Formats: sequence, structure tokens, C-alpha cells
Amino acid sequence: MRAIDETTRTELEAAVLRRLVAHLQGRSDVQNIDLMNLAGFCRNCLSNWLKEAADARGLDLSRDESREHVYGMPYETWKAQHQREATPDQAAAFAARAETH
Repeated sequence: MRAIDETTRTELEAAVLRRLVAHLQGRSDVQNIDLMNLAGFCRNCLSNWLKEAADARGLDLSRDESREHVYGMPYETWKAQHQREATPDQAAAFAARAETH
């Protein structure tokens, strides 16, 4: 990537993020706790990072707007339609991961 100019690099990274967000929107079967347990981040993390980036640039983006962008719908709607209660195994894995970080 050293031979790629900064603008093109930014465009490529933006395309990757858009693809990741679209992929996660299409995989509502994958729970946030699964993402956290396996990768250490989830949809909420992505929406928080988006909001933080907007804040750093002085842009007006609410937490709800950033979540809606990542989830593809209002967060409460996504939760009602797709979020399941964590299983005991998921909760234990999350707790164990939290202890090590």
C-alpha cells in the first residue's frame, strides 16, 4: 500500500468499511455478543467510532444517527427484530474476555 496515495488509501478504506457495514446488516443472525467474544468489537463499537470521528471533525452526528447508519435501521427496531438474549455460554465467554482486558 506504500505506492498508493493518501486520497486513494482513504477511499479504499472507506469502501472496506461500507462493505463491512453492509455485510453486518445482512447478517442479523450474528449477535453483537458473538462479535465481541470473537473479535473484540461489535456494531455498537462501529457506531461509536463513527460518532467519535464525526465529533473530532466538528460534525453534528447523534448517537442514534450513527447507530442507524451501522444497523441499517433504528437501533431499537433492530434490537426488537434481531437481538436475542445471551446464552449462558455467551455471557460466560464475554465475562472471561472482560477479565483479561
